[in-house]
Amino acid sequence: MDGCFDLCDPVGMHRFFSTDMPGTRFIRNVLLFSLAGLLPVLLIYVSLTPGFASALMQGGPSLNRFLRQVVTNGLPVVFAINYVGFFLFALSQNKNAGRPDPGLYILVDMPARVFVFLVLHAIIYVLSADWYGSFGGSRATALRVVAPTLARSALFENISGVYLYATLVSALPLYVSAFGRSSRLRFIVARFPYKSGAFVLALVWFLLAVLGLTVLANLIVFLQE
Repeated sequence: MDGCFDLCDPVGMHRFFSTDMPGTRFIRNVLLFSLAGLLPVLLIYVSLTPGFASALMQGGPSLNRFLRQVVTNGLPVVFAINYVGFFLFALSQNKNAGRPDPGLYILVDMPARVFVFLVLHAIIYVLSADWYGSFGGSRATALRVVAPTLARSALFENISGVYLYATLVSALPLYVSAFGRSSRLRFIVARFPYKSGAFVLALVWFLLAVLGLTVLANLIVFLQE
């Protein structure tokens, strides 16, 4: 537990994400961390899906569609959400006087994370219908399948689940740092032993964001029927 807490320590992460660094360097670091978070989860998904790995190893259209899906859908979604998370983390580390309690940033992050995930999927699905003829080339069909797809992503039932959990790489640094440094949340964190409170609460907060996305997606599915 201590090792993970050290990894998410603001002193270490501040080297990679700071409001003082050049924008290009910040973007590069977000991209690298996004790839580092995406690839392991993607490998787990491929290995757990029956017949998927063997189909990809044969190459051809299956591999091409898979790579296109990851590059045009997965990476942009993961990058955008991680950018928001790491930017909020950088803001939370700002030493300027009068900055808000760090707990405010996790309150902003959760709805932003859910909103960006949902809206970007909708945009990318529509563009895929236009550019690649996905969903029968129908924009309406593309939009209608967004909510049912995301409703199942929390359970890792489709590749959108990969993108969802790949964003944990930006959630943990922000959440662990905020819970650990917030004066308003200190009484909750202190209830956990061995400095584990911030990490445990960070995981719970991320899972609440996942739950929020699932509930919202299921609500949209209900309204579409």
